[in-house]
Amino acid sequence: MATEIETIYYLENPEKNIVKFATGYQLRYDDIVKDVFGVACLKDLPMMIKYNKSFQESLCKSKGIIESQITMEMVVHVASKKELLQLRNELIQDQHQNDSALQENISCPFDTMIRLQEGIFQWDPTSSTYNIVNA
Repeated sequence: MATEIETIYYLENPEKNIVKFATGYQLRYDDIVKDVFGVACLKDLPMMIKYNKSFQESLCKSKGIIESQITMEMVVHVASKKELLQLRNELIQDQHQNDSALQENISCPFDTMIRLQEGIFQWDPTSSTYNIVNA
């Protein structure tokens, strides 16, 4: 039986300056949506976007848009390789601040096989990054 490849999501709350990555499992069963947006689940997010004026204003300012252009995908979507590389750079930067050895190896942050916008990626421990799997 083949295991399901986990999709990685990008969550952004510009009002609180929070960016998180989450698996589909975390979106469904963990408190990550509450931690990032302050609502209980993804089903509550559209209402928050529609009625929370300070959130709308911060989103418009960060994206350079007007209120009528706001979409759910601006705050929750399948992560891209570029966005995941930002996470890698942050992890390396944190490691440099906390470790005098200054090594650039980081541990695998998710499963070894993940799904991003561009396709399926596999973890490469030698470069501490995910590389696309060519089918």
